[in-house]
Amino acid sequence: MKKRVLLLAAAIVLILVVFLVLQDLVFRTPFRYAGTIEATKVDISPRLSSTIQSIAVQEGDSVRKDQPLAQLTCDDVRITAAQAARDFARAARLLKRGSVSEDVYEHSQTQYADAQLRLSWCDITSPLAGVVLTRYREPGEVVAPGVKLFTIADLRDVWAYIYIAETQLDKVHLDMKVRAFLDEPHSPEISGTIIKINDEAEFTPKNVQTREERTRLVYGVKIEFVNSDGLLKPGMPIEVALPGRP
Repeated sequence: MKKRVLLLAAAIVLILVVFLVLQDLVFRTPFRYAGTIEATKVDISPRLSSTIQSIAVQEGDSVRKDQPLAQLTCDDVRITAAQAARDFARAARLLKRGSVSEDVYEHSQTQYADAQLRLSWCDITSPLAGVVLTRYREPGEVVAPGVKLFTIADLRDVWAYIYIAETQLDKVHLDMKVRAFLDEPHSPEISGTIIKINDEAEFTPKNVQTREERTRLVYGVKIEFVNSDGLLKPGMPIEVALPGRP
């Protein structure tokens, strides 16, 4: 009787062990590397000192290349441009009559072209197609060259860095396709391609949670993502699954 009980207990333990192993194999979550989405960003500043007359976009707006973003009052520039236009027109008339030299005419033409160029700077346009991430100023504010008005991101050019140990380097290579997921429920699978593997080791970035992980030497791997629908935005956390990594 005692032998039967021991055999039954052993069988139960064996069944439990097999169940736990199978459960781990079936339900185990694959390891994923964490990264943060980045994008090509452009800071837009005026080329002239002036007052902002109007702003045509808000944060989060999509913009086209060369789309107007803001307009400066440019009162002094407009006065100078109007005077240069009159002087150039007068010089052209006098040249036809032979009353001025070619040098005087060409100087007037140069002054006119320069004034028109400066006048064009009063209209601030987007140098690329993208999304307005930040709007720093409001109408009525006085700005100077170098003062940021907007930051625009090109959401067609997005990437993230993940950091892997030296022992994992043999598992990655340039142009390797990887799968990525946003850190949210039911995230769709996102296609990515490894475009850079750093040659030198570095300490894990400080934004990693634990002190132990931050003191490890790792290699940065840059992954470019397909973002045709604009789903990925700068600052979003993303998780990357490498092929062959359990």
